Amino acid sequence: MSDIRRVIALGFFDGVHLGHQALMHRTVQRAVELGVRPSVISFDTHPDTFVHGVEVPLLGSVADRKDLITRIGGISDIVMIHFDRKFMQMAWDDFLRSVQRDLGAVHLVMGRDFCCGYKGLGTADRIAAWCADHGMGSDIVREVYVDGIVVSSTHIRSLVSSGEMETAARFLGHPHTLTDTVGYGYRIGRSIGAPTINTGIPENVIVPRHGVYATRVWLPEGPKPAVTNVGVRPTFGSDDRLTVESNILDFNGNLYGSQVRLEFLRFLREERRFPSPEALGVQIQQDIAATRAYFSER
Repeated sequence: MSDIRRVIALGFFDGVHLGHQALMHRTVQRAVELGVRPSVISFDTHPDTFVHGVEVPLLGSVADRKDLITRIGGISDIVMIHFDRKFMQMAWDDFLRSVQRDLGAVHLVMGRDFCCGYKGLGTADRIAAWCADHGMGSDIVREVYVDGIVVSSTHIRSLVSSGEMETAARFLGHPHTLTDTVGYGYRIGRSIGAPTINTGIPENVIVPRHGVYATRVWLPEGPKPAVTNVGVRPTFGSDDRLTVESNILDFNGNLYGSQVRLEFLRFLREERRFPSPEALGVQIQQDIAATRAYFSER
């Protein structure tokens, strides 16, 4: 039995989009009203991986999701449950009993499409009825729409994979974000006047459309504008290894081994093969000018 009483938002929360944020805002509101702790339950693996045998390319890693839940959703108490076949086969009401008993839940908040338990039998309406019968409150939060389209992680994934970052940000309520540790790359950028930091795409995270983006890199001292290339470096006879290379504007520090957060703001152009490194260098300067113009607009 938990000594802490909680209002808990239930969901996977991939990307922490506007719909998710509506759940979290309601969770914080109810927690304030009841004088208890707002909390979120999420899962380390997308349920479809086991339920449908399909690997879902996610909008972010578990670490990114936790950061967004705290930074954007305003909830720092996050319970990350390991989703496996054993958990998938748990009865939905057994799951609710454990949430009430072990986490001290007094109120649950969920979207209308949320379900839990074996074969997804624990629908939002059934959960609400169970809560009413067991001394708990509940809220089922309506869908959020942008331009007449329901905000969903599935739709946002299609936008990110197409490079439509500005539209994706309207559905997310924040820029598409990737966090990774800076590693060593090929060190070619420095030779053509555009030194870069090299990060990657975490495992099972969706790869944005290959190309060049205006981005923002968050450093310990704050955000910096950057030009980021996602792709396979065709000008240099690539071995097809995916790279994410960011030229941080007006920055000369050493970031090797540091963790940085990268925000994708605007797709600038397709990745393509140039006839020489020098020609690529000329294009990069144009990309830098386009990025400076993007930030000056704002």
